[in-house]
Amino acid sequence: MRYFLLDKVTELVPGERAAGVKCVTLTDEVLHDHFPDHPILPGALIVEAAAQLGGLLVEATLNPSPKDLGEDLPRRAVLAMIEKVKLHDAAGPGDRLTLQVEFQGEIAGSAKVSFTVSADERKIARGALTFVLREVASLRVHEQRRQLYQIWLRDLPDAPEVS
Repeated sequence: MRYFLLDKVTELVPGERAAGVKCVTLTDEVLHDHFPDHPILPGALIVEAAAQLGGLLVEATLNPSPKDLGEDLPRRAVLAMIEKVKLHDAAGPGDRLTLQVEFQGEIAGSAKVSFTVSADERKIARGALTFVLREVASLRVHEQRRQLYQIWLRDLPDAPEVS
């Protein structure tokens, strides 16, 4: 990933749900051009934040635990479809986005999650995402993902181990 759109994961229950936060700040580079004098986080990046959280949930749900993997590499969630996205309101500097994803199920090698994003009491977005799990040969990808998951989950007591 070139950019990370989650600041922290606040809940992870494999097979059920995950929650996380994204704090929108003026240091988010994209806000400087989108739009001058009216900075908002693009809707595509809000969906990407939900996809990053959804991918974590899918991997935590469908991959074996790290100790059960042995020498095998985990499969990685790759976003395959975005459905029924509705953008209700804009998010801008100072907003703390709360993202929630729910595992909807697995069918024929793919997994679906639904998501909602809010800021305080305001609905920001909702939709559904479908992922496929793929084997990735790059050890660098796996190391980066492990490090990222450690950062996202560091403050979560009793976090499941995710590879």
